Amino acid sequence: MSTGSLAGQVALITGAGRGIGREIAIGLAAEGMSVGLVGRTHETLTDTLKECVKRGSRGVAVTADVTRPGSVREAVRLIERDLGPIDLLVNNAGLVDRAEVPLWETDANQWWQVVETNLRGPYNLLRCVLPGMVTRRSGRVINLNSGFALRPDGNYTAYATSKGALLQLSDNMADSLARNGIVVLDISPGAVATDMTAGMPMFKETTTWGSIPYMVAVTVDAARGRFDGLHGRFIHAGRDDLEELVNRADAIRVADARTLRLRPYKSDDPMI
Repeated sequence: MSTGSLAGQVALITGAGRGIGREIAIGLAAEGMSVGLVGRTHETLTDTLKECVKRGSRGVAVTADVTRPGSVREAVRLIERDLGPIDLLVNNAGLVDRAEVPLWETDANQWWQVVETNLRGPYNLLRCVLPGMVTRRSGRVINLNSGFALRPDGNYTAYATSKGALLQLSDNMADSLARNGIVVLDISPGAVATDMTAGMPMFKETTTWGSIPYMVAVTVDAARGRFDGLHGRFIHAGRDDLEELVNRADAIRVADARTLRLRPYKSDDPMI
């Protein structure tokens, strides 16, 4: 049964047919949110939609490739036609490097496919959804990010590069979005057992995974506005003390913390 805490609002979730995207959609539906489900596979989207409807939610499933602008435009049009204006965009769809190899041994097409999915995909959704949010001066965006965005990894160059670029994109949008009443957050779920993550060689010996239900709860809290004070920042749901981050949001903004920055090598470094 819906608790109704997000009743009357509409979410669009990409990659909603499986894994974290599916669970986020069901979690938002349980709070009364109408859900627009976007993914590449009709069958899995339909299954997610059935679970959302069981929780009393309205929903629509739209098959689309997030890397194709025309496909995204049509998906957004159909969701807004059937459910109404989008209040929350969850950019969850993602790919990872197929093999743990250095850059010069990568498959060039697959490498670029990862970057397109993880960076161009969110851009395409943002380009279609943000104009309506700006007009209404209201909305929230959650980009599913990763700790890979913050550290180099020579075996996952496409994934790490695309996630770092996504974090930088959010940072570059933050000021203009804030002036229009829109919040953007980059949230990492940590290492959770999905088809994508469990298939990564680096995790083949992992027996203790992060919690997908916890990530769902964090997303629901974000939709409610709990993390609005951390606008434009990176949140690591798998590691952070979220209560501390919320309590220190003002100090985090003043310090310009939780963003990608070039570290100075001296106090008067001209690069800062």
